[in-house]
Amino acid sequence: MAVSWTTSNFSPQPFWQNGPAPGLLQDFSSKFLNFDTITRSQSPVTTGTSVVGVQFKDGVMVAADVLASYGSLARYRNVERVIKVNDNIVLGSGGDYADYQYIRMIIEHKILEEHCLDDDFTLKPKSLHCWLTRVLYNQRSKFDPLWNNFLIAGLEDGKPFLGTVDKLGTAYVDPVIATGYGAYMATPLLRKAWENNKEMTEEQAAELIHKCMEVLFMRDARSFPRYQLGVITKEKGVEIRGPFDNKGHWEVAKLEKAVEYL
Repeated sequence: MAVSWTTSNFSPQPFWQNGPAPGLLQDFSSKFLNFDTITRSQSPVTTGTSVVGVQFKDGVMVAADVLASYGSLARYRNVERVIKVNDNIVLGSGGDYADYQYIRMIIEHKILEEHCLDDDFTLKPKSLHCWLTRVLYNQRSKFDPLWNNFLIAGLEDGKPFLGTVDKLGTAYVDPVIATGYGAYMATPLLRKAWENNKEMTEEQAAELIHKCMEVLFMRDARSFPRYQLGVITKEKGVEIRGPFDNKGHWEVAKLEKAVEYL
């Protein structure tokens, strides 16, 4: 005896829970739409602090420490926040480390595409600065910003270039730049030294950067006594140096102890 199957006595099982069933139309009713949306954090979690940069006679210098803080915990103590983009660009990043890794991945893909084209054209620092401005402003316009402050340094037509862009897409170019807490503590030191000696040598610039990183280590609770240095010059190209140790001046603690006994 033949059995007649109809929709009244046969209901095919869905492929997965609340999923489509074979031979039937999927019902996208409110029961499938009123679920708890999975969201990701829209605020920084693991962060890096200040990035410091200065132009000198023959190039540009950028420095950042190697600490990534998990909240107030000094969690990761050997992270790289100053990287070589190509033969004439260095990128430094402060703020959320995951967002920085995302941007770095995209930039690395752009550089790889350039190598594949092999047309003798390379990304220039002004172009990267402009592109990052558009990317960060676009994310900010979506109310989902990338929580970073980037510092772009390089040589454009043989001339030093130093620019920055923050999570809102606010960007500017200047001979001396410091992001994060360094914008308050290091910028005055950089500005005064550069205005007194606009033709400073590479050694003088390195000494100035070391002094700024020393001040930040003493004043910034999220800083670390080891930092990397990115240097761009006409002769040597891009070099990532360090990490360098920063001991600080703890002699001042003796003075504070003496004041307590007075």
